[in-house]
Amino acid sequence: MSTKVFVATDESRQTLLNCPTIPLRDGMAHPAIGFGTYKVGFIPASASSAVSSGDTTIQRTAKECVVDALDCGYRFLECAQFYGNESQVGEAIAESKIDRSDLFICSKVWTTTIEQGPDAIREQLDKSLADLKTDYLDLYLIHWPVPGKHVEAYKTLEELKRQGKIRGLGVSNYAWEDYVELKESGLEFLPLVNQIEINPFLYRSKTIDNFQKEGVVMQSYRSLRDGKAFDHPTLLELASKYDKTAAQILGRWCVQKGFIYVPKSVKKERMVENAQVFDFELSDQDMSTLDALTTNDATDIFVQLYRKCVNRDTSKDGTLEGVKMDITKD
Repeated sequence: MSTKVFVATDESRQTLLNCPTIPLRDGMAHPAIGFGTYKVGFIPASASSAVSSGDTTIQRTAKECVVDALDCGYRFLECAQFYGNESQVGEAIAESKIDRSDLFICSKVWTTTIEQGPDAIREQLDKSLADLKTDYLDLYLIHWPVPGKHVEAYKTLEELKRQGKIRGLGVSNYAWEDYVELKESGLEFLPLVNQIEINPFLYRSKTIDNFQKEGVVMQSYRSLRDGKAFDHPTLLELASKYDKTAAQILGRWCVQKGFIYVPKSVKKERMVENAQVFDFELSDQDMSTLDALTTNDATDIFVQLYRKCVNRDTSKDGTLEGVKMDITKD
């Protein structure tokens, strides 16, 4: 196991600044790694950790964390209305003096706004743009496929793309069946990405293969499983083998699979550590070993979470009204 101390250096910054990119179907180049801002400086009231523990302790502000992330060399920032911190992210961007053209900014519109309809979505995009201190987003995503509402919401995003406020459109937490529903509604701009949880402990290969065959690039959240698997024997064994950390093994698995890797941390040394995944390669056998860590229990838990979250924070919160009960779980 590596015992290195991780400090931002010119070399580590250049690695991030020159990180690989993944081509999207519209020709945009998407950085292969980004900095996630969920629970950075703010914990939403309906976040699972806040609900279960009542813990909303903030270690550092979002501005402080994003300033550090940008200094480390991260240029893709993964944001959202729900995260409640876009104004502080915008302050960090402004303070950095980094040219907007050198940044790749993604945001997501939340369920409450999706339910309220097109006018609310337009207002929310304008608010996100103002908070982030930019006049366009590189990507704007539907955060959850709210039953009976997500198709209309996506078509509102198409209108906003035509206005130049959004460069590319995408979705998040979409089951394969949600995508089929959306596509069959008739779209001018197909989703470029689908952001879902992806890590070796929730590797839904059938779903991912379906999206990739459609030309949809997968963004991975919880790439590091919130640090909850760092002591797993397989990760410890591979970390020792490659002289890397458990986080770096998980991150390398993600990028080697061709997914967009979105780690997050409030600690600068972790930001540096998490990004050091481009200087080694996992063997085919080790990749297969990691692939096999997903259990049936994990996919069953995913289905329960999906059913709970598509109506989350809407007027139908706590019900299964309109929820697809038969989705591809693996």
